[in-house]
Amino acid sequence: MDISYYYGRQVLASRFAPVPAGIQVLPTIGVGLRNIRCNRCNQLTAREEAALPRNEFYCPHCINLGRVSTLNKFYHVPEPNQFAKNDQPTLTWHGKLSPLQAHASSIIAQRMASHEQQLLWAVTGAGKTEMMFAGIAAALQRGERVGIASPRVDVCLELFPRLRAAFANCDIALLHGRQELPYHYAQLTICTTHQLLRFYHAFDNLIIDEVDAFPYAANESLLYATNHAIKEDGGCLYLTATPGDTLLRAVKQHRLAVSYLPLRYHGYLLPPIKVQLAFWRQHLKHHQLPRICVQAMRASLAHQHRFLLFVPHVADLPLIYTAIQSYFPRHHFTTVHANDPDRLIKVQRMRDGKYDFLITTSILERGVTFPEIDVYVLGADEGVFTSSALVQIAGRAGRAQSRPTGNVILWVSSNCRQVHQAVQQVNYMNKKGQQIKNEMRIMQ
Repeated sequence: MDISYYYGRQVLASRFAPVPAGIQVLPTIGVGLRNIRCNRCNQLTAREEAALPRNEFYCPHCINLGRVSTLNKFYHVPEPNQFAKNDQPTLTWHGKLSPLQAHASSIIAQRMASHEQQLLWAVTGAGKTEMMFAGIAAALQRGERVGIASPRVDVCLELFPRLRAAFANCDIALLHGRQELPYHYAQLTICTTHQLLRFYHAFDNLIIDEVDAFPYAANESLLYATNHAIKEDGGCLYLTATPGDTLLRAVKQHRLAVSYLPLRYHGYLLPPIKVQLAFWRQHLKHHQLPRICVQAMRASLAHQHRFLLFVPHVADLPLIYTAIQSYFPRHHFTTVHANDPDRLIKVQRMRDGKYDFLITTSILERGVTFPEIDVYVLGADEGVFTSSALVQIAGRAGRAQSRPTGNVILWVSSNCRQVHQAVQQVNYMNKKGQQIKNEMRIMQ
């Protein structure tokens, strides 16, 4: 038996199995008079909904990670930080940070050293990943166990090769639901936030990327998993361009230290969000779009600027595609959504310049970069678009040094809270960014 398999983890075992030497046993479920509580995901379930034969119970909420029941127990070994000494350089990344990135990176590393709870509020395209490197390297040199978690599998898959190149002499584990390789004990772990449910007091420092993204945002089980995956004296770094109410409240109450990076790597402000009234659904019934929408798109194409057009629902895509064909018959474009079998091919063709624009659902709100584009959103006032989603969508524009500006227009049928919040958030970061630019100008 490899005892390292249990370091800092909760591993399911039969209640009746003998306990190997050196293994602690933790209870799986607390049974009350009316409800049962799962000790892995912390979810409450009514006894009748969780009942098994012979007065046994199970948790239906985290069953995709293996069924937790009163017929099980957890095997656990407290995290010993037993990592092999390595004389090779810890950080093998040789890139260069901008002065603002370097300043934020230094603060992050200092707070990680003292195991603080902290937030890095950095605009989209600021280079958050590279700003983690110094703090991670120092933690690894101290012999700490470090975890990096993201709500989305594709982000983990994108982070893994980047971290493996940046820390070439460190053993790194990658964990997610589609993983085929078996788990192994490693000093640096990259995983989806759901995988944190398997850990217990494992990490000296844990980094949560894209805390505003589904399914992490407002998910009580994943918040619980985060807290339990960290050691009692451990630290946590939250990364986001769009902090939600919970994080902002923690900052105001001084429970969470915050660092700001309101400028992108190229030093420009975010493109401001424009909001325009357009009753587009009424026009769509007649296979048309409002003139104000068509004029904006024509202006983009006339200046040879490609664009993304976001729409609320998959059902809207064919209707809008048909309407737009009549306005732009000579241009190349297509639609894309989450369940599109050709999604990756279409996105790559957009990268390769084969399309003049894409009509998309919110699936492209983050994680993709197309240089020099404009961004338009039809129906930004509809419920599918949260304020954080709109900020992320707006952040697709202005990411390239060759064109750090860009048009961002939200078309709405009425005033709404999420649009107002998105505009406020971009304006807030741009105000901070302008202050920094002014201070830098004075220093020069």
